[in-house]
Amino acid sequence: MAAKHLLALCLACVAFVAACAKPLPPDHANYAGRWEAPNMLLQISSDSQLLYEKHNGSASTKIDMPIREFNGNNFTVGFGPIATTFVVSQPPTQKDGKWLMTVDGVELTKTQQ
Repeated sequence: MAAKHLLALCLACVAFVAACAKPLPPDHANYAGRWEAPNMLLQISSDSQLLYEKHNGSASTKIDMPIREFNGNNFTVGFGPIATTFVVSQPPTQKDGKWLMTVDGVELTKTQQ
């Protein structure tokens, strides 16, 4: 019985997160895409969903949450009391035919739209 309640709670959370999906603001639409650097992946969908993976030796971090808000170039992801802010020191910029963005001190290259 407890497993059924846990499953129902998980499904409700997934539905809540899906319902919170909203498009990226027009002035941040160029953030959408798959951004990569050695040991780091940042994937941002046009409906504000973020997937972040960072590997440092045997340690790794993975975040899969909606973008809650933009504050200048920076953005905060999460829902409820769970949130983290990504510091964007260089917003998406095209250079020599490649899109680059620097997030949390790491220069990322856009590999997919």
